[in-house]
Amino acid sequence: MDDRPGLLIRDPFQFSDAILIIPPPLIGVLQLFDGQRSMLEMKEILYRATNELQSGEVLTHLFETLSKVGFLEDEQFAAMREARYREFRESPSRFPSHAGSAYPDTASELSATMERYFTGAGDVPARDGIMGIAAPHVSPEGGWESYRDAYRMIPEMPNDDRVFVILGTSHYGAPERFGLTRKPYLTPFGAARTETALVDFLEQRAPGSVVMEDYCHAVEHSIEFQVAFLQSVRGPDVRVLPILCGPFARSINQGGTPEEDSNVRRFLDALGEMNAREGKRLFWVLGVDMAHQGARYGDDFEARAGQGQMTVAESRDRARIEQIIQAAASGFWDLVQQDHDDLKWCGSSPFYTFLKAVPEARGELRRYQQWNIDEASVVSFAGMVFRR
Repeated sequence: MDDRPGLLIRDPFQFSDAILIIPPPLIGVLQLFDGQRSMLEMKEILYRATNELQSGEVLTHLFETLSKVGFLEDEQFAAMREARYREFRESPSRFPSHAGSAYPDTASELSATMERYFTGAGDVPARDGIMGIAAPHVSPEGGWESYRDAYRMIPEMPNDDRVFVILGTSHYGAPERFGLTRKPYLTPFGAARTETALVDFLEQRAPGSVVMEDYCHAVEHSIEFQVAFLQSVRGPDVRVLPILCGPFARSINQGGTPEEDSNVRRFLDALGEMNAREGKRLFWVLGVDMAHQGARYGDDFEARAGQGQMTVAESRDRARIEQIIQAAASGFWDLVQQDHDDLKWCGSSPFYTFLKAVPEARGELRRYQQWNIDEASVVSFAGMVFRR
């Protein structure tokens, strides 16, 4: 903001709805709030650094402001967090958190948007044997072609007993855990019915692996976007099994396979058992993005889609995609682990989960894209289909 430069802080968990802009002179002061220093010690450090008597008053004001809006780890934050957890637990439904921002918040406007996305796509290719798709979870306006090329490949089939298992990236979830909910997923189109019997099955088979009524569902977009697209092509009352996949951080950082963690292993086994038991009743949907490169994501270069560093990223993305196509879970994960996943594929855990739980799947790439989410940062993603 040209008229108010500084560091903008917001809470992606939405425990707090406040947005603060910290003026440049105070940005460095935030490092003092590390939980190791008393206010008196912090004031002494700031006075020695500035030689200003008023620095103590400035620090007190900053402390009070941060605490009031829930941006310090203190009793105020704990109370706000618990209130939001309780609100989600007690809610009868999972309400749309991105309608009106990432996509329209009325059924008529959303229908018109979806029609625009799907118009002019040409003839639908053969859809024989398709049992799953992978689509982005990037903003639909940025990735609509990949969304379209995946969702138009869902075969015509009765909705009566069909369950769409949605594996979404959990951007804020616990590592080596999977987030479940029994709540119906609402969008402007209506309520998608969550298949609670399958939720119960997974919770019983892998209790330590599951975060039940995971609050991350309340704020996560990776499944919400898939539900909206599913409803647009299959009707509002689709049956879904929404599963948030936390990052497999231990494996990426320390080596070994994800299932060397007992929680991951139990859940993959349970999901594989469910796939074997339910068979063709299940249709799999992956809400996944791929590389995240550039300034926004901590890299020391400005990323441009299809240029410079992103041509190298595309080559590496496609190598991983080829392993997914061949259902080579171990080969895919070997590539993810290189340099501790410096490509920052946020979709790596849903992809790996799918490959291990549904080993009979064979993939096909329908479209690969890169998109500048801002002028210095790029996200890559794809539309894919899977056949038995």
